[in-house]
Amino acid sequence: MIEVRSVVPTSVERVFAVLADGWSYAGWVVGATHIREVDPGWPGTGTRIHHSVGAWPLAVRDVTTVLDVDPPRVLELEARLWPLGAARIRFELKATSDGCEVTMLEEAIKGPLSLLPEQAQSLFLIPRNRQTLDRLTAQATRKPT
Repeated sequence: MIEVRSVVPTSVERVFAVLADGWSYAGWVVGATHIREVDPGWPGTGTRIHHSVGAWPLAVRDVTTVLDVDPPRVLELEARLWPLGAARIRFELKATSDGCEVTMLEEAIKGPLSLLPEQAQSLFLIPRNRQTLDRLTAQATRKPT
């Protein structure tokens, strides 16, 4: 799995609260553009976010499903994007003296992208996932209005 880490200057609980808000998904996941529906009980195992990826008129409608969750420490997802395939994405949160260390791990598990070696996948995923963690940080550290 391709790994990216970041330290967010806030609590594990606050970072997990962003992950647990399915309606915020398009605000921090690079590529997600529209949330159509969030299953009741998100982020419970098996619940889904129904989203679109890409810009109109080429937007693709698909879903992201929770594979595993251990609040507020772990959230593992399967994000689909057909016809390209699907990816397994795991967020691990750990308290540090500086706040919350977030580890994001991702690998293509279905479709043509899964046939690429990890080194080739990393050329795309590392910059994308760094941006995703930057956006997650911005949402988790935003002051309440």
